[in-house]
Amino acid sequence: MGKILCATRGGEASYHTQDAVIALAKEQGDVLVFLYIVDTHFIDKTEYAVRPDVVNTEMENMGKFLLAMACERAASQGVEATPCIKHGEFASALKEAAVEKEVSLVALGRPADKESRFQLAHLEKLAAEITRETSIETRII
Repeated sequence: MGKILCATRGGEASYHTQDAVIALAKEQGDVLVFLYIVDTHFIDKTEYAVRPDVVNTEMENMGKFLLAMACERAASQGVEATPCIKHGEFASALKEAAVEKEVSLVALGRPADKESRFQLAHLEKLAAEITRETSIETRII
């Protein structure tokens, strides 16, 4: 039995990715780790008076809720899933979680449209980088 790490943000595109990774885990008899990354680096780019600690807490609370929903969706389909929250820059936090959780696969969701955070080419580069640096298989699903 393996372990699959799947980063999620919530929203329609994430549901498609969650469904695909839940189906894959069920088919292979794997367990899931759903990951939410709190990245507040955008705060550094504003002059607006923002309390980083408040933003961080709010984002973490939202992440906990989204992870609970993802784990509930997996459980309803008979797949064991656990939540994981990391803080920091996306790629670094993703690699760190993959190694810490000793996963056998990192699953990345395919960009849904032009509004996605990543373009497919960038995501393919990230997937190759994760595999190269961690020796963990990474797939775009």
